[in-house]
Formats: sequence, C-alpha cells, structure tokens
Amino acid sequence: MNKSFTNRTEAGRALAQRLSRMALPAPIVVLALPRGGVPIGVEVARALKAPLDLLLVRKIGAPWQRELAVAAVVDGQPPDIVLDRETMAMTGVNQAYVDAEAKSELAEIERRRGVYLRGRAPIGVEGATAIVVDDGIATGTTVRAALKALRRRHPARLVLAVPVAPSDTLAELRSEVDDVVCLAEPFPFHAIGLHYVDFHQVSDDEVLAALDAVNAPAGDSGKSGAG
Repeated sequence: MNKSFTNRTEAGRALAQRLSRMALPAPIVVLALPRGGVPIGVEVARALKAPLDLLLVRKIGAPWQRELAVAAVVDGQPPDIVLDRETMAMTGVNQAYVDAEAKSELAEIERRRGVYLRGRAPIGVEGATAIVVDDGIATGTTVRAALKALRRRHPARLVLAVPVAPSDTLAELRSEVDDVVCLAEPFPFHAIGLHYVDFHQVSDDEVLAALDAVNAPAGDSGKSGAG
C-alpha cells in the first residue's frame, strides 16, 4: 500500500492549502481533536491565521477491540454521549456497558482539560467559521459526537477537514456539517495509520507545545484571523 502522507505535519499543510483556497469567511476558529488532530490543527491554524482550540472527546471502544468505537462522549454541561447502535448490536455491547465506560472516559476528559487548557476557557465559536480537524476518520463515531456538541455552540459555518477517511463514513457525516474537506478516500479502508509513514502516538507534551506555538506567539495574528 502506498502511504498517503509522510507524517501529520505534512498532512496538515496539504489540508491547509485546500482550506485556504475556499476563502472561508472570518472569524475562523480551528478545533482539533486531541491528540492526533493537534499537529494537523497547528498547520491549518497557521495558514489561516486563526486561533487553535481543542474539542475534548473520547471514544468508547468495544471490550476486545478498543479502537472499534461503539460510542463517544464529549465534554459539556451535560456531557454528550453519541451511540453507534449498529456497532453496538454487532459487538453485543449494551447501554450499561456504555454508561460504565463513559464515567472513566469523562475522567480522562477532565484530566486533559486541566493539562492542556490550564484553566483557559474555550475559544468562542458562536457566529464563526468553525473548522474541526483530526488526523483521519475511521467509523466516524468520535467525530460525529464532537460535531453534534459543537453545533450547540452555534457556529455560523461548520467545516469538517481531515487528511484521510472512507467515503461511506464521510457520506454519513455530511449532514452534520456545512462543508467536508478530505484529501484521500482510499478503498478499501482499513486503518488511519496505514496511510502515514510516521503515525506515532502524540504525547501530552506535543499537544502543549503545539497550542503554545500557535496561540501564544501568534496571538495577534490569531486575533486578526478571528476578525
């Protein structure tokens, strides 16, 4: 299999070029799904001169295959839980399992909020063009949960932008957003990591460094990108 991208940085730059050609209206806010989506978000935010924020969402995996999402939980008051009922039925997972797993995933979201955001309030997206980025999509359950939660914050335009995803998943997600941008839709699709040469697990330190690099030194340009 030919690899689509060398690493997340290269993928982010290619995605940023595509988004730049769309002439999206300001203000723009880029929201990355940690941790893998953050290096993508850095490149997009820099290219569009926009602030970068996080969408804190955690997948709930099947008992024997944690990467197979049966549901996802998104930070919020109250938290949103989005179910993938087809996958739940296929794996035999019930609501009690999802509820129990959601508790531990919410605890991880709380930890990440403290580590990554360090008390900083979320960047407002009401009336803005909100661009949600990740390093790829497989089943779409995690991203769908994030998009549904983000809609509650009333962006004027919601854009989903990823380097790689299966066509059928993208088709299912189109109803959740105003625009979809995807650079590669391979078939058959097996796993996101197969389309990167370097797909290492992004660390907390990398996430912190990325947020600081975009939002602290480039604060003035971020404000200009936000109108």
